[in-house]
Amino acid sequence: MSAQALADSRDIALPDPAATQALGARLGAQLTPGDVIFLIGGLGAGKTTLARGVVEAWTGAEEEAPSPTYTLVQTYEGERGELWHCDLYRLKAPEDAFELGLEDAFVSAAVIIEWPERLGAYQPKDRLDIALSPRQEGRTATLTAHGAWRTRLDAI
Repeated sequence: MSAQALADSRDIALPDPAATQALGARLGAQLTPGDVIFLIGGLGAGKTTLARGVVEAWTGAEEEAPSPTYTLVQTYEGERGELWHCDLYRLKAPEDAFELGLEDAFVSAAVIIEWPERLGAYQPKDRLDIALSPRQEGRTATLTAHGAWRTRLDAI
């Protein structure tokens, strides 16, 4: 494996929900409009806990930040602009994401997406994937940088 490939991903041990939320806070502090983060993992993997940390760092306030399972999109305002938290679990087809205005959000807002595989071929090339998986104690976050995120991964 090349040195470049090694620089494109990393694993972070998350021993408890507080560590998961703290990782989200570190990410949220670095996001800018146009950034996209995919949260990958099964039900109960910690995606919403991580998103809550992102939202709190973005808004600068403690937020409930529920999963937008039924609304599909929840937006939050911060000093840097708008943050979209999306849950695409209920999408019937990838094209349905455009009815939500997601294409515009990819340009004008920071976006975190749960169940991003529902986008199919419409996934943006510049993004950070965070796969959450259980381990004996807590979970592991595997961060994989795509496109412009490759130069930013070391800062997380």
